[in-house]
Amino acid sequence: TGPKKAMEMAFEKSGVKEEEIDFIIATGYGRFSLEDADKQMSEISCHAKGIYHLVPTARTIIDIGGQDAKAIRLDNKGGIKQFFMNDKCAAGTGRFIEVMARVLETTLDEMATLDEQAEDTAPISSTCTVFAESEVISQLSKGTDRKSIARGVHMSVASRACGLAYRAGLEKDIVFTGGVAKNAGVVRAVSSVLKTDVIVAPNPQTTGALGAALFAYEAATKK
Repeated sequence: TGPKKAMEMAFEKSGVKEEEIDFIIATGYGRFSLEDADKQMSEISCHAKGIYHLVPTARTIIDIGGQDAKAIRLDNKGGIKQFFMNDKCAAGTGRFIEVMARVLETTLDEMATLDEQAEDTAPISSTCTVFAESEVISQLSKGTDRKSIARGVHMSVASRACGLAYRAGLEKDIVFTGGVAKNAGVVRAVSSVLKTDVIVAPNPQTTGALGAALFAYEAATKK
């Protein structure tokens, strides 16, 4: 689905007409391909805006999406103090979990259930998706419990994302966002690595879109 088609679907679902829109901000990887946008903004800025609106006490954001992972540190006014991003490698992203779920012959939803039932954690030491896939296949052939492997996969993803958060300067409250935040196994893993509770953002997969909408609202009211 291209950006234009996504816009049409949004208009259809919301009942809003295109002529009623005063200002459009595009964000995310496809932001430059939406020709109708009045402005493009990075997802870093939009996530910060959306999370600060939802959770004003947020000072650290951990965002794990399908293609990248980010850590953003905010000041007490929602401004960005520091951020780090991993978008060069699928390891530590939702894509990594998808690949491992396929190897384990299960679904993304079932991964969280397997994790919850695990009695221990099978370590996934490889930091590359291709090598980690081979590692999981090897563990399965040795008879390692699938539940333990699922937990190990989640811990691997959490460790990489939390490494970014430590680099950005960890400060409470910590908010977890991105589609992967809907996986309770990864939420538990992130809390375990950080040794503290994290707040899962409401509708975590759309916080960047919310931030973009807030920026667009401000721009429209200024006009």
